[in-house]
Amino acid sequence: MPDSLQRLLALLLGIATAPFVGALSVAIRIDSPGSALYVATRMGEHGKPFGLLKLRTMHADADRVGPGISTSRDPRITRMGRLLRQTRLDELPQLWNVVRGELRLVGPRPEDPRYVDPSNPVHRVVFWSCPGITGVSQLLHADEARGLVGADPETRYRELVLPTKVALDAAYLAARSTSLDLWILVQTIMVVAGHGPSDAAVRRRIGLPVDTARREDAADTLATSLTSGNGATGEDRATPGVERRGEPARRPG
Repeated sequence: MPDSLQRLLALLLGIATAPFVGALSVAIRIDSPGSALYVATRMGEHGKPFGLLKLRTMHADADRVGPGISTSRDPRITRMGRLLRQTRLDELPQLWNVVRGELRLVGPRPEDPRYVDPSNPVHRVVFWSCPGITGVSQLLHADEARGLVGADPETRYRELVLPTKVALDAAYLAARSTSLDLWILVQTIMVVAGHGPSDAAVRRRIGLPVDTARREDAADTLATSLTSGNGATGEDRATPGVERRGEPARRPG
């Protein structure tokens, strides 16, 4: 989906939802002291960090008194924050990130720079692309906090969750198309409604094997193709080493 169309849609949605976001902001301030808006540092296009806008779901200054990863039982999450996270309404301000060209509606998950490894060639492909509000990894990891409960959630995230998400986003970049983006947007609405797609459905849609035994080999093959420098993919911005299926190379966004 072209960047210009995504930015226009984001502008219209941002204006339409502004009164609702205002009401949520008041509720956040009543529930706990502090600003209603939280700005998180995330890796943006070409590896440049940017400020990701979110409605605050944790107590003020929570990022200074705990790990960078939150779990479903994290005591720093406010009552209002739990509701916002369950419904993903905390992400509504990100429409303005799209308007500013820092995000797309659909793209790889915006990652905290602390967890990005610039020496990893697949990380360079995925995290140097323009991230999105939603995407395939967001669909399958919408409730990832539940899987991070334990003594060391950051290590669990780095070693188990992040590699899976990177593989999903890399496959998305290789398969990106307007029809795929529209499908992801529809499935995102279904996730919020509690009827998200299955793991198998998402994997088939982006060309990854459903058979667990074949996933490791497929990930290795994908990593090789992404970093071979044989082409580029995407709607609007070039990402080195990513080849689009069935469409001429253009800039991914």
